[in-house]
Amino acid sequence: MAEEGLIERENGGLVAMDSSESRWVFQNEDDSDVDEDEEDLPPRMSLDSEEDDNAEQRLIRTGPRIDSFDVEALEVPGAHRNDYEDFTMGRKIILAFQTLGVVYGDVGTSPLYTFSVMFSKSPIKEKEDVLGALSLVLYILILIPLIKYVFIVLWANDDGEGGTFALYSLICRHAKVSLLPNQLPSDSRISSFRLKVPSPELERSLKIKEHLESSLTLKKLLLMLVLAGTSMVIADGVVTPAMSVMSAVGGLKVGIAAVEQDQVVMISVAFLIILFSVQKFGTSKVGLAVGPALFIWFCSLGGIGIYNLVKYGYTVLNAFNPVHIYYFFKRNSTQAWLSLGGCLLCATGSEAMFADLCYFSVRSIQLTFVFLVLPCLMLGYLGQAAYLMENQSNYDQVFFSSVPSGIFWPVFFIANIAALIASRTMTTATFSCIKQSTALGCFPRLKIIHTSRKFMGQIYIPVINWFLLVSCLVFVCTFASINEIGNAYGIAELGVMMMTTILVTIVMLLIWQINIIIVLSFLVFFLGLELTLFSSVLWSVGDGSWIILVFAVVLFLIMYIWNYGSKLKYETEVKQKLSTDLMRQLGCNLGTIRAPGIGLLYNELVKGVPAIFGHFLTTLPAIHSMVIFVCIKYVPVPVVPQSERFLFRRVCPKSYHIFRCIARYGYKDVRKENHQTFEQLLIESLEKFIRREAQERLLESDGDEDTESDDEVNCSRLLIAPNGSVYSLGAPLMADYSCTDKPILEASTSAEVIPVLPGDQSTLDADQSLERELSFIRKAKESGVVYLLGHGDIRARKDSWFIKKLVINYFYAFLRKNCRRGIANLSVPHTNLMQVGMQYMV
Repeated sequence: MAEEGLIERENGGLVAMDSSESRWVFQNEDDSDVDEDEEDLPPRMSLDSEEDDNAEQRLIRTGPRIDSFDVEALEVPGAHRNDYEDFTMGRKIILAFQTLGVVYGDVGTSPLYTFSVMFSKSPIKEKEDVLGALSLVLYILILIPLIKYVFIVLWANDDGEGGTFALYSLICRHAKVSLLPNQLPSDSRISSFRLKVPSPELERSLKIKEHLESSLTLKKLLLMLVLAGTSMVIADGVVTPAMSVMSAVGGLKVGIAAVEQDQVVMISVAFLIILFSVQKFGTSKVGLAVGPALFIWFCSLGGIGIYNLVKYGYTVLNAFNPVHIYYFFKRNSTQAWLSLGGCLLCATGSEAMFADLCYFSVRSIQLTFVFLVLPCLMLGYLGQAAYLMENQSNYDQVFFSSVPSGIFWPVFFIANIAALIASRTMTTATFSCIKQSTALGCFPRLKIIHTSRKFMGQIYIPVINWFLLVSCLVFVCTFASINEIGNAYGIAELGVMMMTTILVTIVMLLIWQINIIIVLSFLVFFLGLELTLFSSVLWSVGDGSWIILVFAVVLFLIMYIWNYGSKLKYETEVKQKLSTDLMRQLGCNLGTIRAPGIGLLYNELVKGVPAIFGHFLTTLPAIHSMVIFVCIKYVPVPVVPQSERFLFRRVCPKSYHIFRCIARYGYKDVRKENHQTFEQLLIESLEKFIRREAQERLLESDGDEDTESDDEVNCSRLLIAPNGSVYSLGAPLMADYSCTDKPILEASTSAEVIPVLPGDQSTLDADQSLERELSFIRKAKESGVVYLLGHGDIRARKDSWFIKKLVINYFYAFLRKNCRRGIANLSVPHTNLMQVGMQYMV
């Protein structure tokens, strides 16, 4: 089995090859080359490798491509990645300090409510219950945040990016599991792709890769797991602000006895409105601005814990003996099991360490957690438990009740600051998650505002921001108790954790290729633990926390329906694309007038001539002298270097002046360029491609003068347009160029021979031909650039199932109608737009 873009074996492994070197391709019995990147060629010129899997094939070495999608990739000096290895120790310490303000706000505020929720499910009967609950909390902290996330999951990052979709993207790079069939071998040649291919020696990895790629059921199941985890992350973005703010504001009832719960709710509502209103100003300096506040908060937790240990005794240190967990369950049985949902809250924010990895390095997060966050959290819980040993009835507001009276108000103030920071960063993480899901075709396009010029990951999505605010207010006003919200919080957190466990297991098997016993141990232990905790929170779902499940299900359906509709639309466009033979029959003028200018036809196809182009030809009296099919494509990498952004290929013979351009973006890339900048970059890349093409054709000829001729061929000079008018074909910019139907190979190799028609006897100098084409492009650019937009809507066939009609004709149509148009990202003026609609039956 040969991997795309991989060719030579060194020391038993596969290595990547630069696209300018020789290639390896399959050859069957009749010595016909089979190239998976071949397209738009008549049946006699290319073989479909998917249809000839049973043919006997062997590998042969050929020359470089002369017209390929990897021209620009040859000149990239290095790869883009988040690299912190060269930082000095001082810089690493500063980076670790910054993580406090971005990563640890959520887990840092968990002492405000963990014991309160636990003992609301399992009331304290004796001091041993406090020791048992404390032992549970300590070991959950050690097992989930420390061992699972800090020591294992953080290393499963996608070139410095973390989160559910980053894991999915990482898996998609190593196996073709994406349901959208737009993968190209050229994608693996992006310098930031950094593909690590399973080595031939580990048959298990290759078998897993084969099963994933061949099974549609496994692909759908993997996507559903990712969407379920993402929906839980968004739900977490609703519950975190509600839980954190209400817990912090609830301290007023301890400081001022006259304060009632209704007043706490109203103050929390006001805080939430302010919090979401300032979200649009961004978080570009959030690390340095709020890092000191979180540092003070963690120091306060540790200091208060030490104070309570000294005041109430060190008996609680016995909780490090896990036997107290056994006694806790033995005495309380069902109630102890129900309290597991509250116990989990001590680990909330663990997923944030992984999701926010893009801002920092793995080492900085590990150092901060091990040497500051974990010790302070443990001291805080030990101090609260010591206080409860003597004041068992004060579990409702145990944190604020255990604070010394002399520092109560400063601690109350810093606790509210920490709660607001935790809420703000969780909302920002939700924005990033939605952007990633949009880039990978799993969420409707929304308006995204980049709030920082320096940090591309800092974004703001207005619609989602106000949606989260309304949802938070509904939660706060509906539940009015942190105990009920805490159960919903546990559902959202555990949903994300379980999905992460499964995805990391796949990464271990497919990419890390570690011992199967270690992989199974990780999966069985952590998934078993999380399922046990999940069963606890689900048992209490009837208290109102079912709302969070409904919320997550609605988000899951939105994402799945969007992905399902987009997949059907793409597959239909592939089936209905125009054949190259038809284009050649129309001639270089495409059966219409070629007017001066460049037409950028936006479509989603990465191969073939889109069917919407036929609508333009039959609807308009003229088409531009140069046409470029532009496909905005997101590839499964965080960032695509600017120099590798555009890939080009000729769609028809040179005289047609039709190109295909794929503009590739990573899921973390920022599309901030205006339409003028985009046009300039596109034209510059096209000129570079044409120069490189001419150089490679010249080298391939090896001195042979059988170069492609651009002599004029007598063509019909009159045309009857679709509207009945008669036009002359002597259009500007086209009169000086030939109209030939000579079939050429757009992706030939050195082993191929380009046929020459009998009528093409004369040849032109290669340099003159190149300059003529570049001059043609410049003149077309000066004449103006027009954006040709095809709006392809889909409708279910009449004989389709009722469910499919409901999903496609109503739900997907509603989402598509209300999502943001893709062209809006380029801010193109309406005078430069031309639109044609088309409907597909699926």
